[in-house]
Amino acid sequence: MKPAPAAISARQLTKRFGAVTAVDGVSFDVAAGSVTGLLGGNGAGKTTTIGMIMGLVAPTAGAIAVLGVDMARDRYRALERMNFESPYVDMPHRLTVRQNLRVFGQLYGVPDVRARIAELADALALHEFLDRAAGKLSAGQKTRVALAKALINEPDVLLLDEPTASLDPDTADWIRGRLEDYRRARGATILLASHNMGEVERLCDRVIMLKNGRIVDDGAPEALLDRYGRTTLEQVFLDVARTGKALEPNR
Repeated sequence: MKPAPAAISARQLTKRFGAVTAVDGVSFDVAAGSVTGLLGGNGAGKTTTIGMIMGLVAPTAGAIAVLGVDMARDRYRALERMNFESPYVDMPHRLTVRQNLRVFGQLYGVPDVRARIAELADALALHEFLDRAAGKLSAGQKTRVALAKALINEPDVLLLDEPTASLDPDTADWIRGRLEDYRRARGATILLASHNMGEVERLCDRVIMLKNGRIVDDGAPEALLDRYGRTTLEQVFLDVARTGKALEPNR
């Protein structure tokens, strides 16, 4: 049987900002239906990589395909099947949650936006603040709304940048549970950038470790623990961050 094509494929992906190389020739495939973590310290290239996959940042060199679509030539064929979530990206503060979701639903061409918002309000417990201005939400409420926005078009590929940053443990756990539910229900592919090692261990089938814009290791969480002789991904992270240990870079 012929293997299914990768949901995300990057080849020698590079991004330079002037003299600074943020992403340095990375190549990887993300299997359809999998959850893959991008792990690395600040400045490792995680957010820039996600931005290039989304088409928000133009690569200096290299190629990206998402769902079989060349993002440099025909990205609009893939964008309607993708979405993105980050707590660092605010929605318009004066619009209510319902109004924001309606706008994003229309941008993504959701056939029945009102019904989809009602579904998300049930699934993500938004009813209490659905008609509240987005600028008057708590951090946890903003995160739930950001997740609702990311799921408005029922994406096949979901890109997450620190999805539970600054949340209390209970709310963060709740968000992770909703992500797991969505992946199981839709068979979606998730690429997750995070500094939360427990989150990565819980959600991810595979971890790609970045340092200085390059891939320094890649494997299942269990394989990485075994390879580095550690008991937690946090210990592996510290090994890479502090010692520069790298096994077969960019393989």
